[in-house]
Amino acid sequence: MMKISLIVTTYNRPDALDKVLDSVSKLRFIPEVVIADDGSGHETKNIVDKWKKTLPIIHAWQEDRGFRAASARNLAVAKSTGDYLIFIDGDCLVLPNFIGKHVELSENGFMVAGNRILFSKQLTEKTLIDKLRPLEWGIREWLFARLTNKVNRLLPLINLPNGMFRKIRKTKWQGVRTCNLGMFKNDFLSVNGFDESFQGWGHEDADLAIRLIKNGIQRKDGQFGTAVLHLWHRENDRTFESANKKKASLGIGK
Repeated sequence: MMKISLIVTTYNRPDALDKVLDSVSKLRFIPEVVIADDGSGHETKNIVDKWKKTLPIIHAWQEDRGFRAASARNLAVAKSTGDYLIFIDGDCLVLPNFIGKHVELSENGFMVAGNRILFSKQLTEKTLIDKLRPLEWGIREWLFARLTNKVNRLLPLINLPNGMFRKIRKTKWQGVRTCNLGMFKNDFLSVNGFDESFQGWGHEDADLAIRLIKNGIQRKDGQFGTAVLHLWHRENDRTFESANKKKASLGIGK
């Protein structure tokens, strides 16, 4: 079986990272975990060190010089040893079958773009202080959360098998996000990874998807099988969003 590297991007949110790594520890298949750390402080290091006792973790840390997620992820990939990369954010909980489903959907010539369920601020806060454990919920708890607007949708929880419907949008880069994205490492390296000229929040993942598609690596939808539970967070500074969006849509990335 191919070796999987789970790339987890984080920056100074140790409480969320703790919950994410807890969810990783409950996976049916435990991958290599590489923390793509964009310059976090000692609190994050303490969380990583705690989980190193039970998980195969590599801590790829870079100096804090502003929002440099592209560089952090490239560093994490450089330190990884897996054949297949799965990217998530450090505030995305994974369900027990998450890795297995990504492996099932993996295919030469394709990247797998998963989706997410967004948590409300209130639900996130209760999850972080351990009053709620959504990974253990049944259908009743999920329905209640949706009816009370604690989550934005439930459809991603449906688990469907592999099929041709997953290749309908094979050249569509819009909506490809590194909060849930899988690909072979060789494909990632073939386009030189993320473009590190992206500074500040936004669209470095779209740029990567565009360059992969131009290089013959198409999109395969991971919906209905690979959902992550995305905890609420404050909106990032979007000063550079317009410039980043223009750069990504033009496919300028090197």
